[in-house]
Amino acid sequence: MRTFGWPEFLFILEAAKWTIALSAIAFAGGSIVGLMVALARTAESRVLQFAATVFTQIFQGTPLLLQLFLVFFGAPILGLDINPWLAAAAALILNSGAFLGEIWRGCIQAVPRGQLEAAQALSLSYYWRMRDVVLPQAMKIAVAPTVGYLVQIIKGTSLAAIIGFTEITRAGQIINNATFQPLVVFGVVAAIYFVLCWPLSLLAARMERRQAAALAR
Repeated sequence: MRTFGWPEFLFILEAAKWTIALSAIAFAGGSIVGLMVALARTAESRVLQFAATVFTQIFQGTPLLLQLFLVFFGAPILGLDINPWLAAAAALILNSGAFLGEIWRGCIQAVPRGQLEAAQALSLSYYWRMRDVVLPQAMKIAVAPTVGYLVQIIKGTSLAAIIGFTEITRAGQIINNATFQPLVVFGVVAAIYFVLCWPLSLLAARMERRQAAALAR
């Protein structure tokens, strides 16, 4: 039986790059999906509002783990060749898109109503109202909660270990199966997650304080 040492630590640490990569893909893809959801939720079309609401409720109302299973095991049934990397990325993008869409919808609706009414008085179309008036202001409001949600994405990648994607948690499982030292192994895993997430949490909190101070002036 092996004991936990420097090579085992480096193996887990090296897996952090896949956690970061998966988080980046989930955030980038989720941002695209989330923007579409937010715009659909605040659109003038009832059909778009309904479709976006259904999408949001499905992915917010079901566990991420179940979504991973559905993508990973459901894709082959539909004739799609998918590996753990693609399955994890697809599930996290859709899940992140639902949550980011709801966050950004709130930010769009937080823009003072007078701004929108002024744009309408100038006969601006929906596209130009959103592009030139609403979204620039909503983006400033959205920065802090978006950074805060990125922490949730990073922690959510740990569930990808269930379908065989080798990130930090999966690497910890592999090392634990070889060393039978769960307290040490998963303590290291937790420490790496903390190092990744804590600075982002501090950044989000600092942004929220600055934003609150700006609004109080």
